[in-house]
Amino acid sequence: MVKVVLNEEKFRYDIYQIINLYHSFQDIEFTKDEGDYYINIDSYNIEIKGKELEKTYPISKDVRTDIKKSVFSYFKDIMDKPLPWGTLVGIRPSKIALSMIKEGKSEEEIIEYFNEKYLVSREKAKLCIDVARYEEEFVNTSKDSISVYIGMPFCPTRCVYCSFTANPIGGNKSLVKPYLDALIYEIKEIASYIKEKNLTLQCVYFGGGTPTSVNDEDFRYLMEEIYNNLIEGKNVEEFTVECGRPDSISIDKLKTMRDFKVHRISINPQTMNDSTLKSIGRNHSVDLVKEVYNEARDMGFDNINMDLIVGLPGEDLSHIKKSYEEILKLKPDSLTIHGMSVKRASRLYEDICHNKTLKIPHQRELNSMYDLTKDLGKDLGMNPYYMYRQKNMVGNMENVGYAVKGKEGIYNIQIIEERQTIIALGADGVSKVVFLDENRIERFANVKDVREYIKRVSEMVDKKKALLSTLYTS
Repeated sequence: MVKVVLNEEKFRYDIYQIINLYHSFQDIEFTKDEGDYYINIDSYNIEIKGKELEKTYPISKDVRTDIKKSVFSYFKDIMDKPLPWGTLVGIRPSKIALSMIKEGKSEEEIIEYFNEKYLVSREKAKLCIDVARYEEEFVNTSKDSISVYIGMPFCPTRCVYCSFTANPIGGNKSLVKPYLDALIYEIKEIASYIKEKNLTLQCVYFGGGTPTSVNDEDFRYLMEEIYNNLIEGKNVEEFTVECGRPDSISIDKLKTMRDFKVHRISINPQTMNDSTLKSIGRNHSVDLVKEVYNEARDMGFDNINMDLIVGLPGEDLSHIKKSYEEILKLKPDSLTIHGMSVKRASRLYEDICHNKTLKIPHQRELNSMYDLTKDLGKDLGMNPYYMYRQKNMVGNMENVGYAVKGKEGIYNIQIIEERQTIIALGADGVSKVVFLDENRIERFANVKDVREYIKRVSEMVDKKKALLSTLYTS
């Protein structure tokens, strides 16, 4: 427990955000009594006092920025925890860089802005610029261009870090067929709406959960409906299936995806260390990852993504080196590096915060682990093309997509930049209707619970169409 005595309540959340960076997975309490830190703010200064240090920082007209920078600088002085993103906690930092590029700002001006405003390191500011330049080519500019997300809420097992709507399929087999029927109803209704409004469908992304967690017959049944309603004759630019778990990918499923013209698949090991796979609740082995990957290559798939997670329980730099070596041999077409995000709804959160059975690597080692994944992208001939950040990430780092030129995941860019309407289908799917002229987004979320989704799918379709029709009025 970290106790903070603060005289100005209106800055409480700003200060909480920064203290939380340095005291990850600890409860932070603001109190009027005794505290570990005393923070006093007036019109001109912020005074911070703790057992180790007492300092005063000046405040300019940009009060909230100065307060965040002051608190960050204070903890930086007393803790050995180098945080390269500084005070920046936003989800989409590359959007800042992209807007500045469009304003005609130079690279040095943008780097200086990130450092001055947020204390972001030069390396992370440069990453924002590199990603923004890549995104600029793909970011949507037409209200009539849309993408569709299709969600499968089942997984082979539930990973320790998972907080999503992902139901272990072993105990939910009776729900699969009713769910697929409800989902197909939604697919047909939305496909009809897209045709009626003469919209251009750019990307179809089938994710989850694990799309391939259902059996071969059910997978083919659903894929055929997706293809017939959303793909065939539509000139879709990108059709992605996030296969995910190697233990759920069969030869028949690969054939199905090939038959129904899937452009891009994702085979996600998360780590190439067998001991870690076992500890996080994955049933596959490193050898199976390689086997499935090679089968997909042999079948002609020429756009394969692989995911790795930095900061998995029990992993250190040596584990990342092992994953680096194995992925380099396989040579995927794109690589997505995720930072471990510890969500309160996950079993992992309990293990770290309450049971105290897991240790997080020191920040310096985490930084080195990220640096190694950056080297892996370079060695694979890839460039960073999209990026986003999440709350509660181990080390307060970032998720980055790397790709060989021409193999970028276009849907990933559109969902992060939020300049294209995304219609989400399935349980827990969140549609985003983008009003480009107004720089405004309206959201509609399908219910999370699979049983409720099955019961109420027609209601959700009607509400979704009603929202969409506020944009597509003609």
